[in-house]
Amino acid sequence: MYTTKSLLSALIPIMIPLSLGSVSSPNLLPTPPMGFNNWARFMCDLNETLFLETASAMISTGLLEAGYNRLNLDDCWMAYDRAPDASLQWNTTKFPHGIPWLAHHLKTQGFHLGIYQDAENLTCGGYTGSFGHEALDAQTFAAWGIDYLKLDGCNVFPEHSRTLEQEYKARYAHWHTVLQLHPPLIFSESAPAYFADPANLTSWYELMDWVPVFGELARHSTDILVYAGQGSAWDSIMVNYHYNTLLARYQRPGYFNDPDFLIPDHPGLSLEEKRSQFALWASFSAPLIVSAYIPGLSGEELAILRNAELIRVDQDALGLQATLASRGEEVDVLTRSLEGGDRLLTVLNRGDGVATVKVPVEWMGLERGCAYAARSLWDGKVQVLEEEMVVSLNPHATQVYRIALLEECSKVIPTGIVFNTVSGNCLSDGDGGRVGFEACKGSETQIWQVTELGSLRPLSRTSYCLTASSQIPVQLCTGHQDQKWTYAITGNLKNEHTKMCLTEGRGLSECGFERDSQVFGLPSGVDINSS
Repeated sequence: MYTTKSLLSALIPIMIPLSLGSVSSPNLLPTPPMGFNNWARFMCDLNETLFLETASAMISTGLLEAGYNRLNLDDCWMAYDRAPDASLQWNTTKFPHGIPWLAHHLKTQGFHLGIYQDAENLTCGGYTGSFGHEALDAQTFAAWGIDYLKLDGCNVFPEHSRTLEQEYKARYAHWHTVLQLHPPLIFSESAPAYFADPANLTSWYELMDWVPVFGELARHSTDILVYAGQGSAWDSIMVNYHYNTLLARYQRPGYFNDPDFLIPDHPGLSLEEKRSQFALWASFSAPLIVSAYIPGLSGEELAILRNAELIRVDQDALGLQATLASRGEEVDVLTRSLEGGDRLLTVLNRGDGVATVKVPVEWMGLERGCAYAARSLWDGKVQVLEEEMVVSLNPHATQVYRIALLEECSKVIPTGIVFNTVSGNCLSDGDGGRVGFEACKGSETQIWQVTELGSLRPLSRTSYCLTASSQIPVQLCTGHQDQKWTYAITGNLKNEHTKMCLTEGRGLSECGFERDSQVFGLPSGVDINSS
């Protein structure tokens, strides 16, 4: 079996130097963080008592033992004014014993304390920001015993004739440099969330290209719906799920995409929807940061959060993010590799009715003719697979399976849809050898294998390869350079013969920088080549 490292090794690595980035030094955060944050559940109603009660409940309910060892203060913890020496002050009414005392007390119980700040001079809640005081604030946090910083980006305006994108990069790069001078501190960046415009993602990707260099995780899109917010909590989860599916190429050990908080006690969610959010976040190896009233969680809600098999998937050492193997009108199929050679299969019903889908083993990146054991990560039941799995799902339900080989006869090939991340359309193998982009429909003609040699083969015709030809763009595979492609961190698919990029609506064209028509999502396991 191919190792994950060897998959698509032919897509010629051209790595940018990341000497200061967490991606190149993943020891600080080799797996995504797990813990609690007050924002989505309590917003500015945070205080010392809430965090002490939360810590006690996390111990008594087994959440700490399960791995939830971080307690993070969000906005509104601070005083409105700085001290005479310009240092930050905590709100003494909310935190009568002080932040340093709280950090020390929680540490004795087995927790780490994290904190919130903003890259401007005002936070989103109107409190004291850090602009112009970055070095002092980093020193203060270190002295208080803080080892996790969530840096927001409210109220940022360009300085020194920079564009807004350049300003955000300058602010977060400066923070990254400052943090190198202090004890290790996990750096959570919120900058990309301010550029997540579904109509044009160029600026968003411009920020996403650098956040893995500066920090360990990034809040990349809209806030999850708060407890008291208006609207559909499920729709909010699906929005953030969607954004996360566009970003798999950025994630690796040391840096994790953050689709925001788990909200297991939100009154707008059914139990099935709560299970789905947890299963999807775990499949993504996303941060598992819970924003809920922990002492009030039901036994069913706690059982979701303590699911040891899904936590094991979330904390898998490979750090891969599940990607779309297939997308239909209502059902998404996602896959990824796990440490030790197992494969993950996650099936989501986005629709409002019961759905049944057949998932051939080829969709999972596996070979027909071998035997596999598929274990449900919800109930532990095991079934033997040889050709396909039939999955039935209630509305908004998610099933997750760990697929293990029962015999040494298979190799993993990255397999899934190739989709434009703006239009959402899938690369499709059409009649007469023609290819193009059309709405995803869960068809084999839209599922592609990406081989070690850098070729893309439609699952409907695996002896044929995507070819840089205006006449017949899918031809019998020959191994020629016009059938070899590289995949860049920018999302470009570049042909090695023509040096042109795949472009929705135009076939091949000159490669641009983060053009909406040239940014694609590919299957999990494809090595990234930075450009």
